[in-house]
Amino acid sequence: MSTTAARSHATGREPRPNLVIAVLAFAGMGASFMQTILIPIQAQLPQLLDASRDDTAWVITVTLLVSAICTPVSGKLGDMYGKRRVAIVLLFLLIAGSVISALSPTVVPLIIGRGLQGTGMGVIPLGISILRDVLPKERLGSAIALVSATLGVGGALGLPISALVTENFDWHVLFWVAAAIGAVALALFVLVIPAGVSNAHGRFDLGGAVGLAIGLVGLLLAVSRGNEWGWTSAPTLISAGIGVVALLVWGWYELRRSNPLVDLRVSARGPVLMTNLASVAMGFALFSSSIVFPQLLQLPESTGGLGLPLLEASLILMPSGLAMLAMSPVAGRVEKRVGPKPLLVAGAVIIALAYLAAVVLEPTVWLVLVINVVIGIGIGLGYAAMPTLIMRAVPVTESGAANGLNTLMRALGTSIASAAVAAVLANSAVSRAGGSVPSESGFALALLFGLAAAVLCAAIAVFIPSPRTVVGEEPALPDAVTPKVTAAR
Repeated sequence: MSTTAARSHATGREPRPNLVIAVLAFAGMGASFMQTILIPIQAQLPQLLDASRDDTAWVITVTLLVSAICTPVSGKLGDMYGKRRVAIVLLFLLIAGSVISALSPTVVPLIIGRGLQGTGMGVIPLGISILRDVLPKERLGSAIALVSATLGVGGALGLPISALVTENFDWHVLFWVAAAIGAVALALFVLVIPAGVSNAHGRFDLGGAVGLAIGLVGLLLAVSRGNEWGWTSAPTLISAGIGVVALLVWGWYELRRSNPLVDLRVSARGPVLMTNLASVAMGFALFSSSIVFPQLLQLPESTGGLGLPLLEASLILMPSGLAMLAMSPVAGRVEKRVGPKPLLVAGAVIIALAYLAAVVLEPTVWLVLVINVVIGIGIGLGYAAMPTLIMRAVPVTESGAANGLNTLMRALGTSIASAAVAAVLANSAVSRAGGSVPSESGFALALLFGLAAAVLCAAIAVFIPSPRTVVGEEPALPDAVTPKVTAAR
């Protein structure tokens, strides 16, 4: 049976490539939009919810924590019970979280709703794996590039949408918009995406899921709240300690499971490990600019900023997301010619050059616009390459879990960037009329961090080895460019 015929037989209906790609991209952008939905009103949340700043910080943090946990767990569930089925459940949870948030008058139900919204991020790695199952091989490159880019596109496009809504309506309307996006994505998923192959064997690794959740929550809490709690404070050190110990115990436990949540032996393969490390660095590089440029654009000119209101600043930043989208077909064609590894190296080098220009040139509105677009181009190329590198090195039965772990690595990079850049800007703050603002040297150092992360990503990418076939194992995505070497497990 041919590959296409096998896919049609497994899915139960003839795939419609253009519709499948469009639906998965829309669902991915909707899920990533939830990450930035409250950015325009983050500083106003204590007054809006009549709660302390420490309590309202959980409205942002809980989405990060839940999405980090959900991506690898949902990927494994998709491999076992069907990716479409699991994605539909996640979209239901996203809609429920949006409705709960829209009806929340106080902070506690809003935190619950935001946590449910965070589950939607699992749709992105599942969507990438669905592409492999239902599309013909010649369409995979550009399709993977598009769906993978939605990790950054949703946030970039969501910021001006959120700003526009909050400037003209009650802030709860944001969540009704989010619920509507989720409902449309769910309906399209049900109507368009074919039922996929499931590989249910053994039991779901509940112990592994709990252990990973404890480890990630501990580490991410320390990273995301360290600036507020103090990096040497007891809560930060305890959270980090619990996270490290839990992940070590979890790794020991996973290596002894016959059907682990994350196959660490597969994850330790050179192409997978190196790609995941590069993903952390590229996630850092992406988010450094996402923190620096909004503040630089909005600070008054008297304090060294560019003096734009929120909506105008958001519109200046939005073309970065459009650049990621525009690079998808280009990335697909380039990847088909030269392979994903040079694509990742090129993306990281482009990002590094953009940061270098930001460091050495005097900031202007137009310069920020151009640099941010160039960073978007680099991110679009890099994010297109990563899933292909991963899927060429893992068995087909692990494609969802492996993509989920890679998505987690990118999120880990953005979380580290958020903490590191925020700490740099806070420590560089100087007193000006109207309060403390980051200094020029602080902005420059934060941009240097982004430059260093991009250079590190390029260096790691250069040393990603070619995938090796394993006897008796079908790779999730055949390697069409590099030669294979037969190896025993």
